[in-house]
Amino acid sequence: MANTNTNITSLLTEDQTPIVYYTSPIYPPIPLNINDLYVITTIGDRLDLLSQKYYNSTQYYWIISNANPDRINQGSLFLTPGIQIRIPQNLSQILDIFTSFNQTVI
Repeated sequence: MANTNTNITSLLTEDQTPIVYYTSPIYPPIPLNINDLYVITTIGDRLDLLSQKYYNSTQYYWIISNANPDRINQGSLFLTPGIQIRIPQNLSQILDIFTSFNQTVI
């Protein structure tokens, strides 16, 4: 399962001292899919709650957010009621792309 919060990376200095640091994840664009769902938001809808409803996990809120960059405030979990948003249905493909974007090559 992909960690959507941070990646831990380590490097060795010239004297072989390890340096451990965190990197921000890279979120991929979300491709259109014929099976995507389209829903109209209602009062109380939030990205994490929709993620739980459609993906059985709150951690994939970023997929819904990235699938709707022109409709969703990227800095908030809250949604404006009455807007149509896309809920991608190809979760495993999206997570594979996310993993490939965030693999650390040393």
